[in-house]
Amino acid sequence: MAMDMDLNLLRVFDALVAEGSVTGAAERLNLSIPATSRALGRLRRAMGDPIFVRAGRGLVPTPFALRAAPQVRSLLEGAQGLLIDRKNFEPAELERTFVIRINEGTAASLTPALVRRFAAEAPNAVIRCIGEGNEDVDSLRNGSIDLDIGADPLPSSDVCSEILYREGHVGLVSKSSPLARTAQPTLAQLCEHPHVSTSRRGRTHGPIDDALSAVGMRRRVIAVVASPVAAALMAADSDLVALVPERLARYFAARLDVAWFAVPTELPAVTIHQQWHGRLDHDPAHKWLREQVREASV
Repeated sequence: MAMDMDLNLLRVFDALVAEGSVTGAAERLNLSIPATSRALGRLRRAMGDPIFVRAGRGLVPTPFALRAAPQVRSLLEGAQGLLIDRKNFEPAELERTFVIRINEGTAASLTPALVRRFAAEAPNAVIRCIGEGNEDVDSLRNGSIDLDIGADPLPSSDVCSEILYREGHVGLVSKSSPLARTAQPTLAQLCEHPHVSTSRRGRTHGPIDDALSAVGMRRRVIAVVASPVAAALMAADSDLVALVPERLARYFAARLDVAWFAVPTELPAVTIHQQWHGRLDHDPAHKWLREQVREASV
């Protein structure tokens, strides 16, 4: 019992380091906020250190906590490995939260299938998706995230990577748009309609604009959003043209009153990877996670 209590306290410590707040740690661990606060109090008494101090609305780890964090993460992973029979791993017995960093557009077309697989094979496991923003290697190293799914490889020798799929961008419009009734719109026809552009940095210019400029054409961008999901939803409810990843277009075309079409010019394709830290390469639960992601990506 004492060992279970100690491990639970270490899990709280680990979650607090990752989340920077009692509320975030409570959500990560599926605990109540008061229970997490009490655990923080026990941690402080047990370690003889404040562990975390208030900074605005969040908590900042003390130097001691920063030094201890990698050791705690290693201990937790070692304990998890001891509890799993590697030869007889059963997903149905898995009770674990997997944190996946993934952008909204990829998540919209991939995670529904992934959730269905979890529900069928590992009903007690949880998928926790967080958005992109700081695609650093440290979050994989320190265990803040279990898996990174995205287009940008992380250049580090201790990170493993696997290509899931490659895709291009297509045009997406409401079925009420004249473009939806055209078998294959031309570049000139695309330029006749207003566009919504997708850019996390708020840019109106993208690869399609370079292609248009090369043939003396220009599109009219009247809105810029950060997510291809937002762009697709705007196109579905207006006369706007959105350029979105093909998988996302297919997903929405099966559920919304929209149509998609190939863009009549060559645009750079995107390669989507799943990436993880090397220490998890042989972890049975993590191997199972990667397999589910791979299958959901087909």
